[in-house]
Amino acid sequence: MVAHLVRLKLALVANGLRRSVWQVVGFAFAVLYGLGILAIVVAGMVAVGTQDVALQRTVTVLVGSALVIGWWFIPLLAFGVDATLDPERFATFAIPRRVLVVGLAVAALVGVPGVLSAVAALSTSLAWFRHPGALLVGVVAAVLGLAVAVVGGRAVVALAAPLVARRRARELTAVVTLLLVVSIGPTLGTLTNGREISRETFDDLVGVLAWTPFGAAWAAPADVAAGDPALAVARLAIAGVTLAIALRLWEGALARTLVQPVHAGSGGARPAGLGVLSRVPATPLGAVVGRCLVYWFRDPRYAVALAIVPFTPVILWVVGRGGNADLVLASGVLAAFVCGWGVSSDVSYDGSAFWMHVSAGVRGVVDRLGRVVASGIIAVPLVTTIVVVTAAVTDRLDAVPALLGAAAGVMLTSYGGASIVSALFVQPVQQPGENPFQTRQGASMATVLSQTAGWALVLVAASPPALLAWFAVSRSSAALGWAALALGVVLGAVWLTVGVRVGGRLLDRRAPVLLQRVIAFE
Repeated sequence: MVAHLVRLKLALVANGLRRSVWQVVGFAFAVLYGLGILAIVVAGMVAVGTQDVALQRTVTVLVGSALVIGWWFIPLLAFGVDATLDPERFATFAIPRRVLVVGLAVAALVGVPGVLSAVAALSTSLAWFRHPGALLVGVVAAVLGLAVAVVGGRAVVALAAPLVARRRARELTAVVTLLLVVSIGPTLGTLTNGREISRETFDDLVGVLAWTPFGAAWAAPADVAAGDPALAVARLAIAGVTLAIALRLWEGALARTLVQPVHAGSGGARPAGLGVLSRVPATPLGAVVGRCLVYWFRDPRYAVALAIVPFTPVILWVVGRGGNADLVLASGVLAAFVCGWGVSSDVSYDGSAFWMHVSAGVRGVVDRLGRVVASGIIAVPLVTTIVVVTAAVTDRLDAVPALLGAAAGVMLTSYGGASIVSALFVQPVQQPGENPFQTRQGASMATVLSQTAGWALVLVAASPPALLAWFAVSRSSAALGWAALALGVVLGAVWLTVGVRVGGRLLDRRAPVLLQRVIAFE
């Protein structure tokens, strides 16, 4: 049965490559990228093998711990894992749970991420090629550590699925994730305290990881090389107990999943009446605006996309290491682009509900403009606040007009470009009510290329007010600042008008095709 599940996973991967040429191209790029990473890892481990035991221990424990942590927590932060062998699909088959657990664990290594993880784990043993005993223990430790990573990751996902299936929990997880991501830079800065990062910087961290399920297995070869086999046995025992507990927890969670599959919930009661729809004009444009506002206020997918915007000043502050005020001043412009380009996914998020726009005969221009207005009601105050606050914090209130001009130009231009792109392309996204741990299949290189081309065109079209604003800020020129504000509003309005009109005409012609594609993704 284990071999059958592996063959099934291989067949699913092969069938996915037959969907389009772009799937093959994307897979080829992923393989080439992975081979490059593997070459670096293997060469690095061989080079580390010529160094002292202390450095070998530091490197192997850090690499191995990163591998385990990635398998355990990245699926939670990304709201999904590989769903080609979703356990819920085996609910009607009389497969023993223990056999299913082993089969799913082995099948998880089929694919580019799994193969890269396996080879990277085994390559850590190369760091001990000068110590035969440690090399043998290193191979065993690598296999055990990889098992802990895969099985533990699946157990964590299975146990957390019922909680994260709730909408409020998903939103809270998204916020916590963003806080963790933006805190990485300040945390590293605090740990290093301005010093150059060296081996000693990680000694305390490695000492802790070596006694945790993340790094215990990877520290065992170093103990053998240092002449302390009893300590190596203790660390391998920690990894073995972790694997046994993870297997038991995953088996129990799998039994629950097969009997009571996880379904996403809204997390709250439905409001009475029409809500925001009762506060918009009773016109086609008002209907589109109202419907989109409902999404912006109640759909967690929109909330997750918008949640990063308030953190843009922190992100740029981290990138500039806290000493580049000009970079922090660009927060409003970056936030404007994120908000404006977010409209490009609107039709994809609509899913099958897009049939209402098609069947109602709403003009494409009205649809495009309504989505822009709904987003702008939220984005304009948010971006304006970011611009003013960052200018005040950096003591550059004189730069507010220039920054507002650059942000207005970028936002309006992004709205125009997104209005065109979303009428040409749709992409697989999570559907409402879907288990957040299911990854949508079917993304293609065409989607990536369309998004990248759209970004490039928007940035080029919005460059005049942005460059003028940069000159105004760098020279502290009030006249140039007000000129940048005027240019940003006028030029942005022009590009917005062009984008809405062109996107509207495209939508009038392509609406049935887009509806067919979004339904195919469900």
